[in-house]
Amino acid sequence: MQPNKPLEGHTYPLRIEGYSSDGAGVARLDGMVVFVQGGVRGELCQVRLTHVGRSALWGVVREVTEPSPARITPDCPYYGRCGGCAFRHITYAEELEAKRTRVEDCLRRLGGADIHVTEILGAARPDRYRNKAQFPVAPGPRIGFYQSRTHKVVDVKDCLLQSEAAARLRGAVKDWMMEYSIPAYNEKARSGLVRHVYVRTNRRGESLCCLLVNGVGVPRESELVRALRTAEPGLVGIVLGVNRSHTNVILGDSYRTLWGQDFLSDTLCGSDFRLSVPSFYQVNPDQTEVLYGKAVELAQLTGTETVLDLYCGIGTISLVMARQAGRVWGAEVVPQAVDDAIQNARRSGIENARFLCADAGEAARQLAREGVRPDVICVDPPRKGLAEDVVATIAEMAPRRVVYVSCDPATLGRDVKRFAALGYKLDTATAVDLFPRTVHVETAARLVRDGL
Repeated sequence: MQPNKPLEGHTYPLRIEGYSSDGAGVARLDGMVVFVQGGVRGELCQVRLTHVGRSALWGVVREVTEPSPARITPDCPYYGRCGGCAFRHITYAEELEAKRTRVEDCLRRLGGADIHVTEILGAARPDRYRNKAQFPVAPGPRIGFYQSRTHKVVDVKDCLLQSEAAARLRGAVKDWMMEYSIPAYNEKARSGLVRHVYVRTNRRGESLCCLLVNGVGVPRESELVRALRTAEPGLVGIVLGVNRSHTNVILGDSYRTLWGQDFLSDTLCGSDFRLSVPSFYQVNPDQTEVLYGKAVELAQLTGTETVLDLYCGIGTISLVMARQAGRVWGAEVVPQAVDDAIQNARRSGIENARFLCADAGEAARQLAREGVRPDVICVDPPRKGLAEDVVATIAEMAPRRVVYVSCDPATLGRDVKRFAALGYKLDTATAVDLFPRTVHVETAARLVRDGL
């Protein structure tokens, strides 16, 4: 007789063994993995199954029989509805251990690396760290964040990850919309006007606000400007962004300044940056300095090396390394980002950095044809990691060291395995928490060429 199959809607006693990549507790039932929303490692819980799949189960905690000392009461009234945070029900120390374990597991299991990740660099300030807020707008109006795995907007008055300025500006936009009956964008009907409220802040307490709209203008423009300026004393500019596409893209195709300036200035790692609305910039500057400092440490620069920085963006890592290297080449596929990198280098007085507009693989091949032989190659790719041909091209350039800054432990593990097959071994990795309370974790890793 076959054992009874787990049934949806039934409750089972389960011991939580760890955490999944999306922050759920992980348990086992009859040989199947169970992903438990709200589970904390080490706890014995009564879990109600919400979905029974062919190879996995999903459930929610109904009762905690043996609680963990790491469990805490969430301090956000939207937690569990808003999809932004995953770890407000556990201590920050437990969150850091969950992230460290995840990085180590991916490097060992997916990368085949014989390594222990002994260090994770946590944030001194795990709340109010984000310098950019992007609030979707839905009929109501509701202005906030998406519910997990949906496009349903949860109306959020204040997010503990965002600046207080962002909350004030968000509230001012909502009040203006309600007072003057300004229609919110309806994603299903593809009608309405206001799509997103975008707020960027800097370390000096200044803010830039952009309203993304499904049109070329807004009614009651002067009233909007007055409302935003009244709500936020640190506001330096108000911008209108036009986005009439029927996609999930947030930013606009064109921008018009309604008041003040269309950019913010900020300082990161000793360099000055000018940030427009579409500029890429790390959202947690304090921890970004920790991450890039670790990357420079792993590069082991003495002042004479040639460094190639692939996926350089607006030049943040390039400019940090340029201060300790002989020469730095930065490559980025987005033309505006390359222009920003050139201007940022000039603004910071850095003369030994050069930037080219090309994708990572083509940039490496072009420089190789020109006789550039980097001692160190630094990569900071998007979540999908490196394309296989880029890994091969990097190995063909034969740098002594590859510094890999990763935002996804799984793709890092995959790429570590690819590098190993081409003669590069992972010799150290440090996890860095750039995004406290969320599932995301960064890693700074170094691979060295065999025989060195």
